[in-house]
Amino acid sequence: MADTTEIDYTIKNPDTLTKYKEAGKISLSVLEAVTGWCVEGANIVDVCEKGDKLLEEKVAAVYKGKKIPKGVAHPTTVSPSPYITPYTPLRSDTEEASRTLKAGDYIKIQLGAQIDGLGTIVCDTIVIPTADHKDDVIQGRQADLLLATHYANELLLRLMLPPGTLATGTDEEKAKAAAQKPYTQAQINQLLDKVVKSYECNLVESTTCWSFERNEIEGKKKIILAPGEGVRGEGLPELYDVWGVEMGVSLGSGKVKNLSDRATLHRRTTTTYGLKRPSSRATLSEIQKKFGYFPFSLRQLEDERAAKVGVVECVRGGVLRQYEVVGDKDNEPVARLLTTLGVTKNGISLLAAPPAPDLSKYKTDKKITDEEILKILEQPLAKPSSSKPKKNNKKKKPAKKEGSGESDE
Repeated sequence: MADTTEIDYTIKNPDTLTKYKEAGKISLSVLEAVTGWCVEGANIVDVCEKGDKLLEEKVAAVYKGKKIPKGVAHPTTVSPSPYITPYTPLRSDTEEASRTLKAGDYIKIQLGAQIDGLGTIVCDTIVIPTADHKDDVIQGRQADLLLATHYANELLLRLMLPPGTLATGTDEEKAKAAAQKPYTQAQINQLLDKVVKSYECNLVESTTCWSFERNEIEGKKKIILAPGEGVRGEGLPELYDVWGVEMGVSLGSGKVKNLSDRATLHRRTTTTYGLKRPSSRATLSEIQKKFGYFPFSLRQLEDERAAKVGVVECVRGGVLRQYEVVGDKDNEPVARLLTTLGVTKNGISLLAAPPAPDLSKYKTDKKITDEEILKILEQPLAKPSSSKPKKNNKKKKPAKKEGSGESDE
């Protein structure tokens, strides 16, 4: 009789959590490599293509010989200073393909891997140093923006914890802590706004954190930071959730505008539509095989020029979602971070998170003074792991006596 047991794709299942962690290791490894390639004068398309190639190689090296789907959860994107959304130009667009990284640019690097449809996406912001000033101290408005983004992100990660998760003491004390009301989305926004305002910065309008599910990076729940008019979030983190937590901060007003660059990022939707053009059907077929429901860049398709044509009807029919290229309305620098995390009974598990900055290299006269915020920032993300070595209760068997075929138990 066939096994009809339904697989648990929440992180309550240790196998699911392991796959998320493996995908997270790959995402972080490639992020580190791409960060190293982002130097003054580097070509953006070259960096993105190298990043995707490395992602594919590392994903191919795990779970070999098993019938488990795996691949890229998010293509490598490298977004210059005023860009908010992930940016990845095409080789066939001559003007955009010639773009290089400039010293002083705030570069947002985003990418991700997936194993068995369980995706981990990560984004980090770095400042491109000049060739002869790699280890300079970051100061002034550069420091303000990066510190505002770092501390706002650290605060948000702690606000993702359901009440009572880290509670200790008696059962009564734990129950009391768990009964506390979680922060509402309005309260989350108020606290984050205080953090970024401490550094004279602003949250980027409608920055969205999504719950992740299998083959889905925009799940049923979402938290919207600095929501625009008529926009609202839905739901809050719960035990065994996985979330993509995004933080966007601007040196300007935080308002956004569509840029003139070609939209090169797309994602398949669950909508069905009878495509009329053969080129559209061929493009969609390739997308289904290679990317499933994860985002992809047109440059990842076999024929980039044909893909430009093929996606037009797909977008018009709603079978593909097109990600417009969005930037800061004031053309001011923007910093972004994105962390994939899991909510476990022991707290927040960072499945793929940007590396912690060396805060000793940031110099500014601004700081956070709000007591409530400082108190939250002092809290840990998870319970400390036990440092005690496990006792080995197995008794060592004595050596067999010479000439005897048995040993004492």
